[in-house]
Amino acid sequence: VPIPVRDPHVWEFLDIWDVDVLKRPQDINKQAHHTHLYSSDFLIVRRAQEFQIKITFDRPYKPAEDKFAVEFVIGPSPQYSKGTYIPVFPTEERQSVWRGRIVETSDNVITMGITTSPECIVGKYMIYVSVVTPYGIRRTRREPKSDIYILFNPWSPADPVFLDDEEEREECIMNELGIIYHGTYDDVSERAWNYGQFEFGVLDACLFIMDKADMPLSNRGDVIKVTRVASAMLNSRDDDGVLVGNWSGDYTYGVPPTSWTGSVEILLDYAGSRGTPVCYAQCWVYAAVFNTFLRCLGIPGRVVTNFFSAHDNDGNLKMDIILDENGKLDRNRTKDSIWNYHCWNECFMARSDLPPGFGGWQVVDATPQETSDGMFRCGPASVAAVKHGQICYPFDAPFVFAEVNSDVIFYRRQKDGTLEAVKVNQTHVGRMVLTKAVLHDGRRDITDHYKFPEGSPEERRVLEKAEEFGCQREKASVPQSDVEVEIPNLDVRVGDNFDVTLQFKNNSDQRRSADVYITGTVVYYTGVPSAEVLESVKYDVKVLVRVEDYMHKLVEQANIHFIATGKIKETGQIITAMKVITMHNPKLIVKVTGSPRVSEEMYVSVEFTNPFKFSLENVDLRMEGPGIMPFKRKQYSIIAPGTSITWIETFSPRRAGSTKLIASLDCAALRQVYGETELTIQQ
Repeated sequence: VPIPVRDPHVWEFLDIWDVDVLKRPQDINKQAHHTHLYSSDFLIVRRAQEFQIKITFDRPYKPAEDKFAVEFVIGPSPQYSKGTYIPVFPTEERQSVWRGRIVETSDNVITMGITTSPECIVGKYMIYVSVVTPYGIRRTRREPKSDIYILFNPWSPADPVFLDDEEEREECIMNELGIIYHGTYDDVSERAWNYGQFEFGVLDACLFIMDKADMPLSNRGDVIKVTRVASAMLNSRDDDGVLVGNWSGDYTYGVPPTSWTGSVEILLDYAGSRGTPVCYAQCWVYAAVFNTFLRCLGIPGRVVTNFFSAHDNDGNLKMDIILDENGKLDRNRTKDSIWNYHCWNECFMARSDLPPGFGGWQVVDATPQETSDGMFRCGPASVAAVKHGQICYPFDAPFVFAEVNSDVIFYRRQKDGTLEAVKVNQTHVGRMVLTKAVLHDGRRDITDHYKFPEGSPEERRVLEKAEEFGCQREKASVPQSDVEVEIPNLDVRVGDNFDVTLQFKNNSDQRRSADVYITGTVVYYTGVPSAEVLESVKYDVKVLVRVEDYMHKLVEQANIHFIATGKIKETGQIITAMKVITMHNPKLIVKVTGSPRVSEEMYVSVEFTNPFKFSLENVDLRMEGPGIMPFKRKQYSIIAPGTSITWIETFSPRRAGSTKLIASLDCAALRQVYGETELTIQQ
């Protein structure tokens, strides 16, 4: 048998020796793509922007003869038509949906630039290099270390999440620290939060949330679909989502919502248990974790707080408060609740599904209040559409519109059961909308993004427009009372006795007398009553509230809601005043010692003194700081009256820059005790 002669040309096909995806934080990719802060050993890039990889062959690359492609694959059954298999070619003649070019050639090494499409799937891709040979295609082996995460890109004008403001991007994408506002509009409290979107494991947890929702991969490049799925998946109602809501006051089987200081522990717990919902959350926890999800995936996000947020039980623009015939509050028949505040999220995106002008900031809300298309979710709803009453546009704009625009209507229930509107307050709900200022710790009032000034002609037109789309309002014209009553603000610490004052103003030229009822109720911040503190009929204007009346009844947010209602004897007119008094808690003192440098050992101490006449039992302390200290926890079985505790921990900062250490103290008798300290770490 003749021995075949080896054709030397056949054996000269290109062979791949190495693929380097240039994934170190100091390499060009992570710097150019603003992903250098992610605590990850993988390459993370943003779509619609070039990144580079280096390929080493066994000999110099010959563009005229050698044919190769870099292949990107996502999901279990990749298909070109579904966008889950994408080959990228190095020559101008042959291009796919992602563009490729040779940036540089040096001996056997080529540097290739790859630009993904602005609508490509967001997620984790596998990468292969394939070469055409006379014997078919040779492909590199699977190399998990070369996997690439591709995220949304607010820096690219081609991406629907493009945000054309560098400072806003720094705040709403790159800032791991936030401030969440709570309390009442005239007595705003602040809570620091560690979003931790760059911490180890958080990006995988955010992608896992979409897996858990069985979201088709082909939808994961669409920011509208991604945010809508996330608003359903961050609550556990109907889909085993991330967080279990609990407004009961009993948190025996989980972490009290007031105890959390950041999102990292919640997301890692959820992903680590492969999707067991985490206990417990209330609105700001949902909003804070949702904000981590948004920023982590590259969607500009911020947490906003609406003070006096209407939670309407029957979908109209009326919050109904029912009084009996003497003007006294009828608690059993008053079903609608006004939340002292409610936190939701805004995310920034173009809305190609809506007419021009309705892109930009969109409301998304993961707190399970109402169902939307059969699931507990809300948004994205265009803030511009809410402001202009164009509530026909998807998604859930009527619900958001009602949260900021409802009227509070007092009805008097007659003996025969009929209701007569006796007072309408059109300015109480949606009193103020706040979010954190850009790049500093101040507040930004964005009420004017949601509504025109109260009483302006534009506001009237917007409400008429909303009515055209089916929002019902109270039409009865209620005569203005000639007597006004007001409850001024108070600065009260938990554990103090205090006086509630009623201030009357008689606008008539005649003498007026009134029977006034004042009820003080400890309320959850959702406006749901817990226990009555005082109920009295008053002619004088001061009411003493003693510590023993309220202390054992206080629920976690330490709010007492006073409603004064009454009837003017001479005219029969009803007068009303409402005031939420937020009690102020003691604070933690957080101090740091040691040299503030990367990898140097430092110490932090948390100090607290029990100022009450009773012991605090089963006290839970938590502390964390993005980039410098992972979450830590300590428990004390008892802190006696007047005694102090000091908790000391060591830590070694992982990275340079300005950051905070945030601490919380929580027990059944005392919730919402916080402390923080700022520090700057040197390289």
